[in-house]
Amino acid sequence: MNTLETIAARASYRGAYKADPVPREHLRAILEAGCAAPSGCNKQTTSFIAVDDPALLDELKALVMPRIGDTAPAWILVLTRPIVAYRDRVFNVQDYSAAIQNMLLAIVELGYESCWFEGHVTDEDDLGGKLAARLGVPDEYKLVCVLPVGVAAEEIRRPHKKPLEERAWFNGFGG
Repeated sequence: MNTLETIAARASYRGAYKADPVPREHLRAILEAGCAAPSGCNKQTTSFIAVDDPALLDELKALVMPRIGDTAPAWILVLTRPIVAYRDRVFNVQDYSAAIQNMLLAIVELGYESCWFEGHVTDEDDLGGKLAARLGVPDEYKLVCVLPVGVAAEEIRRPHKKPLEERAWFNGFGG
């Protein structure tokens, strides 16, 4: 698959996963894709924890209600730190967004599926904080995303996307 094919093939997968473990070298390649993402002023505000230990994964999954990725054989958790890039500008949200997208594409390229779970993780119930505490994450980091990783056990449903002409133009808006 080339890059454009991988982008077209990616979809948010919220179904069940096969029990097949994700090899450590594949998790490492996914993490490397995240580390290769652009970062505002190269502050590299994003860090990651890959969890493939079944017992630890079960502990983390038990903290999550409603359930997300509860049959995935691996999770990647995304951490961020708001580091000032210049003046008072902080780009950690852009940094971790780029890193997550890189990892989602690497996940598909390697034959797996995933979904970007952030809203539930950063909601008022502080799920990210609970996961971070269990993983020993220092206070200066915030856990903002869970990416379950595994082989899809169900059909992948691709959402309808609006035609390009409704969302992108040349030389001016709507033109």
